[in-house]
Amino acid sequence: MTLVSTDWLNNNLNKVKVIDASWHLNKNRNGIKEYDKEHIENAVFFDLDKNSNLKKNLPHGHFLPTIDKHEKSISEMGILNSDKIIIYCYSDLISSCRAWFQFIYFGHDPKLVSVLNGGMKKWKLENRKVTNLKTLIVPSKYKARENKNMVKVKYQIEENIKKKEFTILDARSKNRFLGLEPEPRQGIKSGSIEGSESLPLSELINTKDNTFLEKRKLKEIFNLKGINGNKIVMSCGSSVSASSLALAYSIINDDYMTKIYIGSWTEYGKK
Repeated sequence: MTLVSTDWLNNNLNKVKVIDASWHLNKNRNGIKEYDKEHIENAVFFDLDKNSNLKKNLPHGHFLPTIDKHEKSISEMGILNSDKIIIYCYSDLISSCRAWFQFIYFGHDPKLVSVLNGGMKKWKLENRKVTNLKTLIVPSKYKARENKNMVKVKYQIEENIKKKEFTILDARSKNRFLGLEPEPRQGIKSGSIEGSESLPLSELINTKDNTFLEKRKLKEIFNLKGINGNKIVMSCGSSVSASSLALAYSIINDDYMTKIYIGSWTEYGKK
């Protein structure tokens, strides 16, 4: 199951490893500081910035780390290859989905990786237990393997403009996609990839509690865009909300192998 409910997690806390993957585009908020203040019991923190390859020539693109770095960081979190992992966040971009994508990319069994539907926002709205106690971590020896077909890079995106072999879905807001408002990152022009389609993440979630829309409604939205096959690549600003879009599509398409343009608009739109 790609998503688990707050009820399910509450009843299975002692059977799973819980990961807080909160990351905020709004720099007035800090994921690790929020985690230190309060988190779900026994959760460990997944730092998206530290678990990415932040290329120096780009303002802020969450490229994937090397396999060695991923193995080291996940081992330090005490995660085993056999663990059932539940990932949550407190982010409007649903950054837990980016961690979900990364675990699957590096070979964790997809059946053992789930996202908490609604994350910390829903958990707190329901007045469920949180703590500021430090989680005891026993380091592991995690082993990874890369699924490189889950990622598209810039030259493949450029080739596709001519070949039209897959459809690119952009999770950014409509105004950012259309170039009607500036990008939040310096050094990035406004606009979108030629031939891409706009599907803002905000249209797929309930803003009240950050849960994804029910399966029937998601299917309607994707069908209206003419999206019903497997040749779909997700994009956004820096591959965070693109991962949320991928998770939403995987809910309605069991055969879909998540594919993301990892550089997204931060790379493609660099001035």
